[in-house]
Amino acid sequence: EMFCYESNDAPSWHGITAPISEDLPEPADLIRTKKLIDTLVSHGVFEDEVQLQHREKVLRALESLFKEWLAAMCVEMNIPDYVTEQVGGRVLPFGSYQLGVHAKGADIDALCVGPGFIPRKDFFSSFYEKLKSQEGVRDIRAIEETFVPVIKLGFDGIEIDLVYAQLPRKSISEKLNLLDNKLLEAMDKHSIRSLNGYRVTETILSLVPNVLSFRLALRAIKLWAKRRNIYSNMMGFLGGISWAILVARISQVYPNATASTIVAKFFKVYSMWSWPIPIRLREVEDCHYNLPFWDPRVSLSDRNHPMPIITPVYPQQNTSFNVSPSTQAIISEEIDRGYAIAQDIQQKKANWSTLFETPNFLEKYQHYVLLRATSATEEQHVDWSGLVESKVRLLVGTLERNAHIAIAHVNIQPFSGPEKTEGMSTKWLIGLFLKRDRSKNQRIDLATSLLSWSDTGRFFGFF
Repeated sequence: EMFCYESNDAPSWHGITAPISEDLPEPADLIRTKKLIDTLVSHGVFEDEVQLQHREKVLRALESLFKEWLAAMCVEMNIPDYVTEQVGGRVLPFGSYQLGVHAKGADIDALCVGPGFIPRKDFFSSFYEKLKSQEGVRDIRAIEETFVPVIKLGFDGIEIDLVYAQLPRKSISEKLNLLDNKLLEAMDKHSIRSLNGYRVTETILSLVPNVLSFRLALRAIKLWAKRRNIYSNMMGFLGGISWAILVARISQVYPNATASTIVAKFFKVYSMWSWPIPIRLREVEDCHYNLPFWDPRVSLSDRNHPMPIITPVYPQQNTSFNVSPSTQAIISEEIDRGYAIAQDIQQKKANWSTLFETPNFLEKYQHYVLLRATSATEEQHVDWSGLVESKVRLLVGTLERNAHIAIAHVNIQPFSGPEKTEGMSTKWLIGLFLKRDRSKNQRIDLATSLLSWSDTGRFFGFF
């Protein structure tokens, strides 16, 4: 019989190595943190108490609806009363909201946990219909054919993504420990993937020495990444969970540091980091449940990841699997810029607002590809532009393979609006940095790259 557990003989520090420094903050560090908070406030990243309470109220309402639905399903399936009375059910937030770093107006990721006898298909049919009939619910859609199936909806002005995990048990109690690896052994793959986000979020919070300093530093890094246009997993940059793990690792090795110091050390450490050495928050045991997990010793594709950032739970995954040579170069360039500014801030030569300045994408490159997705109606455009957006990263990969292109850089901020004639369009710009070893007058053939990619539709133009 296999047992899977995390060792209790762990050292006294957080993380897989001892701290770099356990120094306490100096008065100057605390002043810099106060100025950082003021700058974050000026950028409107914090919600007020009323908005926070509204989110909590919406989550409570969702959990009530979910529990009502589970009980109704039990009645419909002729489940004995004693089981129905104990069935329970949970709706648990995860991601940026649960980490305590969500931006104003951000959506909430939430996990619905139900018993093993209530099938996934019913969650996406009858629970979907129950939600749809609620006052205050709008723009609801179920997306089942995806890696992590999800119901997306707006509820009383808050965007919510709901995922569903079936646990192999009759009741879901408040005390159930979802971090227990043994739960995974008898679960289906969709439930394991749905549960993963919650497990990762809770584990990150448990692995940082000072949650308040971590949250503040992560808010700063998220704002910086968004302002510098490198916050997008879909486009081949890094998403929220990758940035959270990167900041958590710095928090571990500077356990007593205030937020401004964590931000400065973030840029210092990662400007010097020897990728592809992975970033990990702890060693993760292999439970031998035959689940796919990141293991460069076994998998060639795992070995080839340019900048692995690994989740701290079984089955461990690389959160940065979409990163390409171009996006890695752009992220590294931005981290170097951040390090230079952080040093200037330490020496009082710059202030925090400099770090969060936005670049002018149109001044950065000499050559651009313009990608345009057009639709006849606004309703059609939501789905069509979403499909095209999900394929942009593949176009960047195709352009990267062109012998004359050193970097292909997509601006993650698309621009949308009505077409001059009729319908709707969304456009993306991809900047091209060409290799220096070509002659000035040499023509570059992009048609082959663009045509090989564009068989998904009728939408590219370039200049």
